[in-house]
Amino acid sequence: MWYYFRELDYPHIQEMFALGDTIARAAAMMTSTNLASVRILGSAWPGHFNKVIAEAMYENIKQVGLPQWSDADQRLAHALQRDIGAPDSGLATRLDTLRPALKPNERTGGGSDDIGDVSWNVPTVTLRFPSNIPGLPGHNWANAISMATPIAHKGATAGAKVMAMTILDLLARPELVTQAWDYFRNVQTKDIHYQPLIRPQDRPAIELNQDIMARYRPAMRRLYYDPAKYKTYLDQLGIAYPTVRGADGSCAGGATP
Repeated sequence: MWYYFRELDYPHIQEMFALGDTIARAAAMMTSTNLASVRILGSAWPGHFNKVIAEAMYENIKQVGLPQWSDADQRLAHALQRDIGAPDSGLATRLDTLRPALKPNERTGGGSDDIGDVSWNVPTVTLRFPSNIPGLPGHNWANAISMATPIAHKGATAGAKVMAMTILDLLARPELVTQAWDYFRNVQTKDIHYQPLIRPQDRPAIELNQDIMARYRPAMRRLYYDPAKYKTYLDQLGIAYPTVRGADGSCAGGATP
């Protein structure tokens, strides 16, 4: 049985879980069986990130700016976007503005990890590095392409600079830390308090992917990057950069700039 809780539901989470547990036990009784045990495999709160730190980080983003994309970087981006039917915009050359804070009823999603739970226990922000090609569908082969290219390296370098600058701000400006905690205590958690759904007896479900990993890990090892032998991962794969698909469907590589 699966549940999905929005932020506003959490004050009643224990009551909702108890109701679901009762339904499951009643369903078992209908078939003259018993519900032997209940195990929660995972849960995630929607993220609520710290406005004070986000604004400080955005100032650092403006200082660092976007990477300087080469013609080869843009050529690959445009080609992939056209190939999958995404907007043909290429790589971004202008920074986005800092978006307004989401309203409580708009916080209905988040990362596929526990970052949402973390954000309700300590002032938290997330940073998206400019390391991928815009307009791609997400967890998809298309999103993995740039990871082996200078696009990802340039974006990771820019993002690391922003992270380092923001950490220095927090260390050098005590008032920033005070303001972040003030927002956390008197705005974010003023009326809503964190209640974990995971219980002490609910152990991580590490067995779920054991068969998949046993099947594919050997094949993956053959593709691990070996920096002792190759300058870049593209060199290891024997791919000229950028490699794009031609009008006839064939692929052609260009010289690395």
